[in-house]
Amino acid sequence: MLDTTMAPDLLLHGFEQMCRIRTFEETVGRLYRDGDIPGFVHTAIGQEACAVGVCLALAEGDFLTSTHRGHGHCIARGMRLDRMAAELLGRADGYCHGKGGSMHIADPGLGVLGANGIVGAGLPIATGAALVARLRGSGVSVAFFGEGASTTGAFHESLNLAALWELPVLFACENNGYIEFTPWSGVSKAATVSDLVAGYGMEAHTVDGSDVEGVFLTARRLVERLRAGDGPFLIEMNTFRYRGHYEGDFQKYRARADLDRFADLDPLPRTELMLCERGIASPDKIVNIRAAIDDEVADAFRFAAASAQPSLTEVDTDV
Repeated sequence: MLDTTMAPDLLLHGFEQMCRIRTFEETVGRLYRDGDIPGFVHTAIGQEACAVGVCLALAEGDFLTSTHRGHGHCIARGMRLDRMAAELLGRADGYCHGKGGSMHIADPGLGVLGANGIVGAGLPIATGAALVARLRGSGVSVAFFGEGASTTGAFHESLNLAALWELPVLFACENNGYIEFTPWSGVSKAATVSDLVAGYGMEAHTVDGSDVEGVFLTARRLVERLRAGDGPFLIEMNTFRYRGHYEGDFQKYRARADLDRFADLDPLPRTELMLCERGIASPDKIVNIRAAIDDEVADAFRFAAASAQPSLTEVDTDV
């Protein structure tokens, strides 16, 4: 019989991870507005349940590719906040020694094959990683992408090859309804991204991307099937991004009523309610969790601020 709920300790851990992502990204947004973070920054506030729900279904040795909006995927996979913060500030102690920034963080040791500033570019990388997993006889690969990437050639080429070779890859679409500043209906005649994959003979599963439990249970089931030799699969997570396409985007293309929906769709209070109703955590415990994560994130950015600038002697290394 299929599980219909997450184990209490796992749901609590998932909530902590979502709080960690939210606090990290709110801090990133503030520092970017203050001019302390160079380059562009794209946050995923409101999409935390997608990253956490999928990553909780993964194991050591699995692969993951991210997007230009990838802080949450990296944190959910277990990357360190202090080294991530240092990377965003362009410091030598960052994951890429300050040369990658927000859109190009990577940690091959954890199987995180990189955030990517090119829309859709992570899809073929994840497909190649799935081929590696198949050849070595273990592991699966996950490609996070937004619905806008489904309009690129890389999307269709990756799905076609993955289906043809029956690779162990989960294509994880975070569908927030907007491709930069344009609603989905303005770029595709398909009603959903899931509608696009039938021609490849691929199963597609649609879930509520604000429900970390629902995302996890579906992702875990699909990952287990991938390990058993089935697949590939697509999971479409309908989610809600509260911030604009980039930090500083005033979102004049969205109606106020649309943004006001966040109060009902925010995955954090929704998960808080589940924790309290099931007796897993009290309101006081939740307050203490949030306070501890506030301190953790603050410590990470203090570490980053104290980190040295990259040496000019390394300007042509790692490129």
